[in-house]
Amino acid sequence: MQKAHHNFRSFLLSMIDLVYPIFKKLMPLQTFRYAACGGFNTALDISLRLFAFHYLFKQQPISFPALFPHLVIQAHIAAFLFGFMFSFPSGFYLSRYVVFQETSVKKSTQLLKYLSVVLFCLVLNYGFLKLFIDTFHWYFTPSTFLTIVFVVAFSYVAQKYFTFNPNSNKRFNDL
Repeated sequence: MQKAHHNFRSFLLSMIDLVYPIFKKLMPLQTFRYAACGGFNTALDISLRLFAFHYLFKQQPISFPALFPHLVIQAHIAAFLFGFMFSFPSGFYLSRYVVFQETSVKKSTQLLKYLSVVLFCLVLNYGFLKLFIDTFHWYFTPSTFLTIVFVVAFSYVAQKYFTFNPNSNKRFNDL
């Protein structure tokens, strides 16, 4: 398993770094890797959301009458949660092993910090989707894209300066 992980990571780094010279004057390598990995993970999330919304949930509310008789989840929220189930682990893997690989922070500490940022991103996602779709009555697809723009901007800053910043560990562990 260790060899498969190493080979996969090496493959991803070689593919990302192959394109980097085009962007070298615009940004440092680590920022480019973050953009590439984040772009892939965002594309994965969007694809899964759209698939779930249109084909899995068929734009209909989801209910669980046997377990939770009064719980009804709107299709756009269920689609966003579906995408999250896949984008969370892939995002952590890419951030830890491709983007911020030189970190000395323990994996368990990073995972906890990553989870806390992601949970805040979930709240942002939920809030923006509710605002754009339920309040403004915008369509699902443009609402999803606009939501992602806001959430990705927040996530980049939080991951860079909180989750994968070794200097933030002392402050985090003191909480």
